[in-house]
Amino acid sequence: MTNIPQTEVAQEKIRPVPITIALIIGAFIGLFSETALNMALTNIMAEFQILPHVAQWLTTGYLLVLGILVPVTGFLLQWFTTRQLFIASLCFSIIGAIIGGLAPSFEILMISRIVQAMGTAILLPLMTNVILLIFPPSKRGTVMGTMGLVIMVAPAVGPTLSGLLVDSWGWQSIFWIFTPVLILSLIFGMIFIQNVSTITKPKIDILSILLSSIGFGGVVYGFSSAGKGTGSWLDPIVFIPILIGLIALLIFSIRQLKLDQPMLDLKVFKFPMFSLGVIMVFLGMMIILSSAILLPLYLKGGLLLTALAAGFVLLPGGIINGLMSPITGRLFDKFGPKFLIIPGFALTTTFTFLFTNVTTETSQIAIIIMHTILFIGVAMVMMPSQTNGLNQLPKSNYPDGSAIMNTLSQIAGAIGTAIAIGFLSAGQASYLDAATNPNDPLVIAEALTAGTQNAFFFAFIASIIGLIVSLFVKRVKVSH
Repeated sequence: MTNIPQTEVAQEKIRPVPITIALIIGAFIGLFSETALNMALTNIMAEFQILPHVAQWLTTGYLLVLGILVPVTGFLLQWFTTRQLFIASLCFSIIGAIIGGLAPSFEILMISRIVQAMGTAILLPLMTNVILLIFPPSKRGTVMGTMGLVIMVAPAVGPTLSGLLVDSWGWQSIFWIFTPVLILSLIFGMIFIQNVSTITKPKIDILSILLSSIGFGGVVYGFSSAGKGTGSWLDPIVFIPILIGLIALLIFSIRQLKLDQPMLDLKVFKFPMFSLGVIMVFLGMMIILSSAILLPLYLKGGLLLTALAAGFVLLPGGIINGLMSPITGRLFDKFGPKFLIIPGFALTTTFTFLFTNVTTETSQIAIIIMHTILFIGVAMVMMPSQTNGLNQLPKSNYPDGSAIMNTLSQIAGAIGTAIAIGFLSAGQASYLDAATNPNDPLVIAEALTAGTQNAFFFAFIASIIGLIVSLFVKRVKVSH
């Protein structure tokens, strides 16, 4: 629950520009880290002799930590000062980067990702709350638009920049290149970051935190375990964690409805457009992050491109997705959500289906076009779905609605990534089992391509569900 504490700090004493710069630099690197390692997964798999379903935990684990910690940071914002949280978040990010750069094994590399994610999980809610506190309402739109652009562009340029680094200096350079930037950002923030919130120290419900962690963790772990390619959802390592996670989430939900000060106020789901918005954002994040992990693997393993070349193939779609954010905002204000979300899901449905037919002969130009239009569709879905849903909530429920959407977005990305890799692994294994010479490099490339086709079928199904749900969206009239 990202409540915005009231502050008595005189606005004329606050220096909003340097504060915002320090926060945005840290957030950019944190969000860059979400997708940066995707381009290096094949290199990491080769170095540590691991399979795709294991390597994908570098992304899934990162997103899972975000999903678990983002709602918890709502309490941290009311227990610790702005400076304390900023310094802690940057220190986590720096320590995680150093551990990653030195990692001698996959297990240590995984630990570095968890530590990095802890830093990002603190910084993202902190940035949103600080911006809402230090800028007047007349300027918030511009600042939040800039923040939104950073949030969208950071994961977009991740594959391209990391591709350049991987080809030139190895995957470890992804961690080392940003360590000095993070250190400078920390020093800059220690000079300019001011305490702009009042510490209220509300009661922390440990049981709610424990239940949400077990719930989200169990569900994502179960889905990720299905990524071993066995194709069996009845394997105990798959269904038992999912079952435990669902039971924990059910108990968590019941508890939130009974508490006077819930960790997350689930009563917001009584608003139908908010509920539909959550579903569509959830599906949109699944499409975005499953594509973000599948396409680098396909481009490098199926089309045999270098990391840098693969990064440039994905760059146009990512940049246009970021630039579409302010455009869809203006169109939303003028035409409402229906005229954006329905065509958006129509585009994602069409182009996820086209991705189920890629081959080892598909041209790079075709991939660029398909990826770009797919992400235009995603841009038409995400912001309008979120904004229209939050618009239906009373002002007092904005923090809870935002926290729920942010939390479920990260969980959607983690589950979507895990399921996509599961489909990829199953398709790849099936192709190799039927091959006469499974060790032939050409056959290996064709097998990975077959797995990619298989995995995009999951994204296609998610998109169809989103298209059906979007038909029920109505424009919300804001009365407050």
